[in-house]
Amino acid sequence: MAIYLIAEIGINHNGDLELAKKLIKESKDAGFDAVKFQKRTIDAVYDKEFLNGLRESPFGKTQRDQKEGIEFTKQDYIEIDEYCKKIDIHWSASPWDLESLNFIEDFNVPFHKVASPMLGNIPLLKAIASCQKKTFISTGMSTIEEIDAVVNIFQEKDCPFELMHCNSSYPMQVDDANLKCITSLQERYKVNVGYSGHETCLITVSLVAVSLGATSIERHITIDRSMYGSDQASSIETKSLKSFVTAVRSVDSILGSGKKVIFESEKEARNKLRLDVK
Repeated sequence: MAIYLIAEIGINHNGDLELAKKLIKESKDAGFDAVKFQKRTIDAVYDKEFLNGLRESPFGKTQRDQKEGIEFTKQDYIEIDEYCKKIDIHWSASPWDLESLNFIEDFNVPFHKVASPMLGNIPLLKAIASCQKKTFISTGMSTIEEIDAVVNIFQEKDCPFELMHCNSSYPMQVDDANLKCITSLQERYKVNVGYSGHETCLITVSLVAVSLGATSIERHITIDRSMYGSDQASSIETKSLKSFVTAVRSVDSILGSGKKVIFESEKEARNKLRLDVK
């Protein structure tokens, strides 16, 4: 089965639609299967005290200014939807609240994504599962018992899902990757398991994840890691996306079938060099 590659644009577009389109195009050209955003209804996700708090940003001086500055409008998403259809790449967005889920569903996206912080939001999880649409579920910051509860929700709703092993530190240190969890999750739940990463190294962790059987990879992307934004430093720059995709997609062929055979490429050397003595 071909690995499914998701370019996580998230909020790295900084509210700039043209930048978002550039990230979408770069992802398509590199060979990703999908791009993904994040969608929040600001007043549903954050309380007024938090939103009134001070935060210097390119959008103003408060948390509300910053949060609203990086959210796209309905018209923006209409343009994103049209653009993705035009260049033939899937898109979706992680909803952080019920209103955002309904917003995303209006576009009939091909899959849903549950972000790690949402694993405790039972009403949202049940609503996503009720859509009965393929759902990728990140498992960062969660105990195995908490993952059990989420899996039960999706199984009860008969909703197809894929877990994604994840460490939710930004950026993640390589020593904290704990990629053997991929096989642990596969064995416990008997489902496909992917990897959602936001480490600073380019390829290594994702290559190991695929070699352990990850069926999907989600990686944050950016034009420039020095740009404004909390996720930029944990992202792959677009100039490296093609080499990333090429390396990740080569793993299956490198691993091979596991069956010991004499390859055609070996036969000439065998005829010249093999010495059979009886």
